[in-house]
Amino acid sequence: MRKYFITGALVLVPLAITAWVLHFVIATLDQSLVLVPTAWQPRKYIPGLGAIITLAIVFLTGVLTNNLVGKWFVRMWERVLQRIPVVNSVYGSVKQVSDTLFSSSGNAFRKAVLIPYPHENSYTIAFLTGVPGGDVKNHLVGDYVSVYVPTTPNPTSGFFLMMEKSRVVELDMSVDAALKYIVSMGVVAPPPPLEAAADARAAVAAQ
Repeated sequence: MRKYFITGALVLVPLAITAWVLHFVIATLDQSLVLVPTAWQPRKYIPGLGAIITLAIVFLTGVLTNNLVGKWFVRMWERVLQRIPVVNSVYGSVKQVSDTLFSSSGNAFRKAVLIPYPHENSYTIAFLTGVPGGDVKNHLVGDYVSVYVPTTPNPTSGFFLMMEKSRVVELDMSVDAALKYIVSMGVVAPPPPLEAAADARAAVAAQ
């Protein structure tokens, strides 16, 4: 009975967690229906309609701002926000972070590294986020890099550290594989680079 129970749990638990995450995302996106005028809102609640509207708004915003007129409008709008006290600080900080994370030219979370943490004899996986800047770098002697150490099993929270570059080891591992390794608490280990390359060659040969 224990064997069958564990087998059933291994099948149903991932499905339940996936359904819960999707429900949370769709329910959050559905809140966009509040922005729709009351006269245009459907009389009967349709699950997922708000999520579709949100995705459509994001897509249309990208289409409209991806041209000369749209870019000019965005620049004018940002200049207006920069003149408003408090708003300029919050908007400027959030925009810098979003530009770094989502820009194709950014380097945030583009490299998985291995660092000694929380002490010299213990190691963990972190993500390279850049180099120290501002007045901080004036107080650091040597070559330092900035890293983000995610927590397990929730990688959205973690710690920001500045470490000597010589103590940071770059891993031959994709960011996705590193995240899976962290979220699974080390259970889903990525294949070694040599095995991964061999599997890729075997797949190509099979085709």
